[in-house]
Amino acid sequence: MSRGWESKDVESQQAERAERQKPAPPPSERERKRASLELALKAAWRDLGAARHSRHREMLCKGIAHLEAELAKLVE
Repeated sequence: MSRGWESKDVESQQAERAERQKPAPPPSERERKRASLELALKAAWRDLGAARHSRHREMLCKGIAHLEAELAKLVE
């Protein structure tokens, strides 16, 4: 009797392992766009911190505002 229980336990462990090892589904277009916008926003903020010229800072501020607006559209 114990042998039957052991084999069922092994089967369930194998099934659980197979379930965990399934590859994750690819990210959706919306998720990819959101990740891309977040990376661009992070880079723009980093560049703004290093910018020395007022024109460059102004351009980066406008770019940041645009990226934040695009990100807000995706979150809605």
